[in-house]
Amino acid sequence: MAGADEAGRGCLAGPLVAAAVLFDLNRIGPGEVRALGALNDSKQQTPEGRAELFPVILRIATKVAIVSRCAPGIDARGLHKTNLAALRDALTQVACPGCLCLSDGFPVASTGHDQKAVIDGDAKSAAIAAASVIAKETRDRYMRRADAAHPGWEFAQHVGYSTPEHREAIERLGVSPLHRLSFQSMAYQQLELAEPVAIQAHQTGL
Repeated sequence: MAGADEAGRGCLAGPLVAAAVLFDLNRIGPGEVRALGALNDSKQQTPEGRAELFPVILRIATKVAIVSRCAPGIDARGLHKTNLAALRDALTQVACPGCLCLSDGFPVASTGHDQKAVIDGDAKSAAIAAASVIAKETRDRYMRRADAAHPGWEFAQHVGYSTPEHREAIERLGVSPLHRLSFQSMAYQQLELAEPVAIQAHQTGL
């Protein structure tokens, strides 16, 4: 059973990270089931809970794949297309003959294996929930490290999501190389780039 999910889809800054996790159900015993008992949608986990689950998933999973797509790539190709491609790429890396590939919410292009999109999959599938934790924890760690390279935006606090503090920092400092300029966000409305961004987003369908 392979599951894929992403983190950072709704962020103003930072990469989109997709992860896929393959569990061999025939090799998971009662001890592993207990260890994975806290699995759920990563957004429902505390940061401490995700950090604890991260190495457990890596130990128990047969394969784990992580795919990252940067802000300029998202702006060039569009968020939705980028997301679907990243989910498929992650699933393709872990899929094996005879497995079922599950994606959270969105159907993805063929991986060459049986596959299914599952609405609210991170609450229904252990493999998708595990992928959600891997993607979220990986992305958060990246954004916390990025804070030192791009001081002032407080990426370590909001990890790129649109919070009042993040929007205030954008108004005060402008955008960083990590910001996605194709989003028609209110956070950009006071900046000189607001109009070109809106035009670009309209023309490219982002």
